[in-house]
Amino acid sequence: MSTQSTHQSSRNDVYSEITSQLIAAIEANPGKPQLPWRKSAGALFMPVNACTKNAYNGVNILSLWVSAEIKGFSSAVWATYRQWSEIGAQVRAGEKASPVIFYKEFDVGLNPDDADDDGKRRVARASRVFNASQVDGYEVKASPDPLGPVERIAAADAFVSATGARIEQGGDRAFFRPSTDHIQMPSEDDFCGTATLSRGEGYYATLLHELTHWSGAKHRLNREFGKRFGDKAYAAEELVAEIGAAFLCAELQITQEVRPDHAQYLAQWLEMLKSDSRAIFTAAAKASEAAAYLNRFSDRAQAAA
Repeated sequence: MSTQSTHQSSRNDVYSEITSQLIAAIEANPGKPQLPWRKSAGALFMPVNACTKNAYNGVNILSLWVSAEIKGFSSAVWATYRQWSEIGAQVRAGEKASPVIFYKEFDVGLNPDDADDDGKRRVARASRVFNASQVDGYEVKASPDPLGPVERIAAADAFVSATGARIEQGGDRAFFRPSTDHIQMPSEDDFCGTATLSRGEGYYATLLHELTHWSGAKHRLNREFGKRFGDKAYAAEELVAEIGAAFLCAELQITQEVRPDHAQYLAQWLEMLKSDSRAIFTAAAKASEAAAYLNRFSDRAQAAA
């Protein structure tokens, strides 16, 4: 067996081990995810209503996440046109709303033939909400004092640099935008880490997550999920990106073991795909392909050195 084949086999063994550890962590109820950087407003990850301060739930969470991703909103705060008016804010002319579903409850009396009937009926209603980024007159909380640059990890910097990916900093969201083919990262100043990730580990784990998204662009791996995942393809891609980040973090020794942060993030997307018990294995296979693709950049750079 060639040295290259042996190296690839070793990587695959590591990927299999990490996948098993992630599944075990998820099954052990890892808890809720935390962002490793400070956002300017709103609850971490969860979209909230500006007027009631309540978190949105159910399918509305995914719907608003997708809307924020597509439209580039940096705030997790939403409200209807009327609700924004009630708190003294004004939706800007020409702004497009995002759909949500709420349930209206009616008292109709008990059904004597149904022991479980509570006498209420719930009817789904559609509503439309606007993000805080779409309104004037709403004060966004200022960010705390900057924490300064994160501690550098030379191997990770070299790995990322070898890909040639365009990376920009600013705002309070991390994302890969296919239309401009660039990765957007929050400023290093805003990374604060989590209970189980240092500031530097949180920064690089986030960057490697977005770099895995970058690998799936049409002119690279052209990662697609076909009919199997349908409208859940976005959730499937998030699974791939986070598993890919876990693989690369282990390879680059950014984290020495599978951290709860990865499992926490994966668990929320697996919930969206819970009808497919093999989803995580499909995502792990795609993540392995992405990691191998990204590794080839640094392998070539090292060979040319």
